[in-house]
Amino acid sequence: MNADEFPAISDYAFLSDGHSLALVGRDASVEWACFHRFDAAPVFARVLDRGKGGHFRIAPTAPYTADRRYLPDTNVLETTFRTADGVVTVTDCLPVHPDPEHPGRPARREPGHLLQRHVRGESGAVEMTVEFFPTFDFGRSPAVFSLTDDGVLRASGGDEALYLHTDLGVLEPVAEGTTGCPGHVSRAVVTAGTERFAALVHLRASQPFRKPPSSAELDDRLAETIAYWRAWAGRCTYDGAHRDAVVRSLLVIKGLIYADTGAVIAAPTTSLPEEIGGERNWDYRYTWLRDASAMLAALSGTGYQEEARHFADWLVTVTAGSAKGLQVMYGINGEHALDEERLDHLEGYRGSRPVRVGNGAWDQFQLDVYGELLTALNFTMQLRGDDVRPERVMFVYDVVELAIARWREPDEGIWEFRSGRRHFVFSKLMAWLALESALHMLDRHPHLASGPELRERWVRVRDEIRAEIEERGVDAETGAFMQAFDSAALDASALQLVLRGFVPPDDPKAAATIDRIDAELTREGHVYRYKGADGLTGEEGSFLFCTLWLASSLAVVGRVEEAERRLELVLGCASDLGLLAEEYDPVTRSQLGNYPQGFSHLGVIATALVIEVAKRQSGPRPSHVAEDYVDKLAGSRRPR
Repeated sequence: MNADEFPAISDYAFLSDGHSLALVGRDASVEWACFHRFDAAPVFARVLDRGKGGHFRIAPTAPYTADRRYLPDTNVLETTFRTADGVVTVTDCLPVHPDPEHPGRPARREPGHLLQRHVRGESGAVEMTVEFFPTFDFGRSPAVFSLTDDGVLRASGGDEALYLHTDLGVLEPVAEGTTGCPGHVSRAVVTAGTERFAALVHLRASQPFRKPPSSAELDDRLAETIAYWRAWAGRCTYDGAHRDAVVRSLLVIKGLIYADTGAVIAAPTTSLPEEIGGERNWDYRYTWLRDASAMLAALSGTGYQEEARHFADWLVTVTAGSAKGLQVMYGINGEHALDEERLDHLEGYRGSRPVRVGNGAWDQFQLDVYGELLTALNFTMQLRGDDVRPERVMFVYDVVELAIARWREPDEGIWEFRSGRRHFVFSKLMAWLALESALHMLDRHPHLASGPELRERWVRVRDEIRAEIEERGVDAETGAFMQAFDSAALDASALQLVLRGFVPPDDPKAAATIDRIDAELTREGHVYRYKGADGLTGEEGSFLFCTLWLASSLAVVGRVEEAERRLELVLGCASDLGLLAEEYDPVTRSQLGNYPQGFSHLGVIATALVIEVAKRQSGPRPSHVAEDYVDKLAGSRRPR
């Protein structure tokens, strides 16, 4: 398959209802869709294989031009096609029904899980073609088709069934051919002022299909969905610069929250490559503890306390029990084993192989998990009114003691190196932060300590970690923090020593770290994570979140105009819909990696908040939400 036949990663729009998700191309082709669970096997996966992947497209038969947008403050997509014969608009959504018991949370609703597509004639008369080529289990189970008593087309494979109900012509079977899988095609002329629809219902194969939703029901659901998203976006309390980008990033993150548990996945896709044609292709449909404290602070700091509490409850539940069993990532229902499988029958995006399901990093030792978890638990206790239940306190103690016992060990690090363990500076920073966060909790509840010896011991170990970092993690010649102890290599994660408050903004090491990373790890203003071997072949693009770390660091040390330029640089890399992947190639000017990436959008929110505080430091007092965010996470924590 010619790589040019793949759309750019940024050509896709993102849809979500909190249980199912989809990616839709510029030609209104659904080319990735996982129903019922974010980490389920897709029923369309053309983004990973143009032949065997399957898709669901509604577009003009004749040549056209197209433009698209999200309806303002929603995750509802509108694609407008213009042909020589007229104009047609296709509106796509995964409909959302609000949970009456939990405001802002989507509820499950019959019938099953639904993707609905509305087709409206704007002018003239345009023939539209429907292409329906589903696959199951990543293309390993070809669809079997039949008709229901209502004349609805049923496609089944394994334990799944799809029901397509449409008034866009009669669906005719197409044998396996250039598509690589069997499917159905129909055509219908849409004239000005008329409205047509296509409704796709997903059920387990054993579940009964009662009746297709009517056109009126679909209209009601669309209106309800638009109202839901606009009400949710309207809760955003951030009122600073780039508010539209912040709201869009919040809408992306909301779409990545699995409604049943509150878990936030890193991205809705697997195996979109960090290098075209390379092997750096990972499954990101899981929740990393590393993201937890930043996500909690960003949601809470922009007005979304309910989402923050829901995520916090999941976090407490999934990590409860033995501190020794902590992992760096979990499944959306708290699954522990996320074993990695290679799908060699798929060609991969533009020939980028292997395609992976699962993530083998789940059982790595990453020392930073203790600091990330204790920072998040510290924040969680405050969100829940300083919940000091005995079992929770004991778990905190266990995590602290584990951090104390293991902080001198090497680990795989934040970037999940597959080249062996090292003494990464970021990992030691987070061990320091584990003690720092625990001491903050203890300061609020001094009666929880068994005696003064406990606090004294924690302070002593915290200070030992600090001394080790400053002695072995700083380049003697430049004064910049390095990637690992006794190493000359740079790493963008060193910026976290500025952002996490390990050094104050006026410390020379902060400026030295910022300046060296800007000089040696950037290309056209975009920051790469590191240079050098990491156990994998090939290279990767710049890391968008690292560029945003640099922007935030510049703001923290008072270089606000530079910070704003870096934020604007990242926003300029977004798609026409405002979506960001994990990485960006400044040479080809293309987005790379899984998409849209929650970490990148979290970075937009965080950077906007940090800049907002920095801009107002010499003027009016910062808005409380921005200041609160910075206090809790992004740099105002001062060394003790």
